[in-house]
Amino acid sequence: MAKVYAFLAEGLEEVECLAVVDVLRRSGVEVTLVSVGETKEIVGSHGIRLTADALFEETNPDQADILFLPGGMPGTKNLQAHQGLAEAIRKAAKQGRRIAAICAAPSILGTMGLLKGRTATCYPGFEDMLEGASYTSQGVITDGNITTSRGLGYALALGLELIRLLQGPQQAERIREAVQYDR
Repeated sequence: MAKVYAFLAEGLEEVECLAVVDVLRRSGVEVTLVSVGETKEIVGSHGIRLTADALFEETNPDQADILFLPGGMPGTKNLQAHQGLAEAIRKAAKQGRRIAAICAAPSILGTMGLLKGRTATCYPGFEDMLEGASYTSQGVITDGNITTSRGLGYALALGLELIRLLQGPQQAERIREAVQYDR
């Protein structure tokens, strides 16, 4: 069974995270919500409280097929500040495992140098942080093992893209139809 770790930090964009997690779980993907904070309770950028499944220290990111970084502010900055997560991202990138980021979070990958020579997207205003990438305004783009998405309006599309990558286009289409999502 495919495994995804979704990393939660104080100030994340709640719906960007939960929409992706929802469609992945509907598809049978095992998703673990991982807090990079000191507690499992995270308060998002819009005051919504989320409870993670585990603290970062209780997990092994090497076991995940995809590391998923939701955006939002200051959530993106809080994810970026976590050294253990940075090490996990670098290791996953080196191993060719999948990494996904939405909204402001692709800037984390850009400042780490992981987007050099790739096509990527992000929330408008963060383009200059996609160091070495060719920016596209597409809603969701996969280049190699990295998938980026522009923002909240593309969260379902990102989740469906991750299903396509993990389980194939037929499964992604089945879930798209089940959630009544028209492209």
